[in-house]
Amino acid sequence: MSQIRLYIDEDSQDTALLPALRARQIDILTVQETNTFGLPDIQQLRLTTQHDLVLYSHNIRDFCQLHAEFLTNNENHAGIALLAQDYSIGEQVRAILEFTSAKTAEDMQNQLEFLSQYIR
Repeated sequence: MSQIRLYIDEDSQDTALLPALRARQIDILTVQETNTFGLPDIQQLRLTTQHDLVLYSHNIRDFCQLHAEFLTNNENHAGIALLAQDYSIGEQVRAILEFTSAKTAEDMQNQLEFLSQYIR
């Protein structure tokens, strides 16, 4: 079972979130690091799938729609993790830590998770 690796999209890329996750040994990649800033959501999702990364975003509406489209079209993705942007950095970190402890990369294949369920 493989540990989840996260791709932090441009909607979720807070300067305080990235070092907080890295300090806790969460494997992340960002749009800056991949030089894909501004790429359409569908291309971001396909990119994450090619690299076995779970996409983390605050863009709930668009990625819920893309998830449904991928399933309808029998197109695979490596997983989507969503959390509303009104959560603090601390809450986001706690949710991501709980999520990555509870799920594996294999569990996330073609799945969409709302990380609010991991916040206590």
